[in-house]
Amino acid sequence: MKLAHLADLHLGFRQYDRQTPRGGNQREADVAEAFRKVVDDLLEQRPELILLAGDVFHSVRPTNPAILFLFQQLHRLRTGLPESPVVMIAGEHDTPRSVETGTILRLYEALGVEVVVDQARHITFPKLDCSVLAAPHQAMVQPERPALRPQRGTTRNVLLLHGHLPGLGDKRGTTEYGGALVDEHELAPAQWDYVALGHYHVAQSIAPNAWYAGSVEYVTPNPWGQLQDEEELGRRGKGYLLVELPGSRVTFRPITPARRHVELPPIEGKGLTPKELDERIAAAVAKAKPAIDEQIVRQLAFDVSRSTARDLDHAAIRSYKARALHFQLDLRRPEPQRVELSGASGRRQTLPETVQEFLERRPLDADLDRAEFVRAGVEYVATAGADAGEVG
Repeated sequence: MKLAHLADLHLGFRQYDRQTPRGGNQREADVAEAFRKVVDDLLEQRPELILLAGDVFHSVRPTNPAILFLFQQLHRLRTGLPESPVVMIAGEHDTPRSVETGTILRLYEALGVEVVVDQARHITFPKLDCSVLAAPHQAMVQPERPALRPQRGTTRNVLLLHGHLPGLGDKRGTTEYGGALVDEHELAPAQWDYVALGHYHVAQSIAPNAWYAGSVEYVTPNPWGQLQDEEELGRRGKGYLLVELPGSRVTFRPITPARRHVELPPIEGKGLTPKELDERIAAAVAKAKPAIDEQIVRQLAFDVSRSTARDLDHAAIRSYKARALHFQLDLRRPEPQRVELSGASGRRQTLPETVQEFLERRPLDADLDRAEFVRAGVEYVATAGADAGEVG
């Protein structure tokens, strides 16, 4: 049996201010296009079972175009592969805080899709001699979790679950907050033919037969960290997984993105004048492969003082931003020199002091006023502390 494992579509995701010719958000259109390409490939590969491991939409209240688009694509699958069941579970992005709110995912039951949004349940497919235990986000955050055990009486058993393994993605902050915590002991991959996971956005194996499929586009958090994660794993880009059972032979099916995330070579700015830094940035942009036009681009520059950042050629920076879909000039300030005050050793920092130190080093676009940014952040924290009656 061949199954397809998809996850984290995040349809309706919006980012940046660029619009399509029809007035929609360009990044929302990019994400939709990625899923359309996945559906095209599924219709060619013809899997006998299709699993969607949660976070189908980016929000509980997705946009109308996103709702309609998913309906159209699932209709293509049900029409083109009428004998291939589709099972969809809800992730935290699909799950409302109030049970009374409900979820739009149930709409797709009208297409014959098996939708599981709250309680875990076994779904049996006699023609495939296969059972799927579908465990959505809501089931995994309950005080009493479902027993993750295969169903007796079927030859193949698959676990479909949306959750977060502790430590995964911590190195670079590439895992979203809010996922239900699960561990490998609880999943017990050895008892399943395959474990299909969703939540982590980089395709990765946690056991020979247990995989995260990753997202189909870069929909945050930290796309630059995801690129590094993918580089380490030797699996650049986004896509989905095809799995052959028995044996859990997994094939990553890459999907060509609508545009690239381009990380320009970092610049060491220590000792550079504003003109020299301008020249380094211009040279990096000129050498970019692919060219920055219509791409998502980041340029890191370290040890850049506030005065140097202020005197950069901002007209040139604006021209880069006009060419790219998004151009982020990420200027990192020099590390602050810590000075121990007499008699102050051992004193703990107050929360506003901690926040100020963090914000002074946080990456910002060059056209933002860091001093005002830091002042506002410290003021908000201090006001919140005063309202809460905190002392010191």
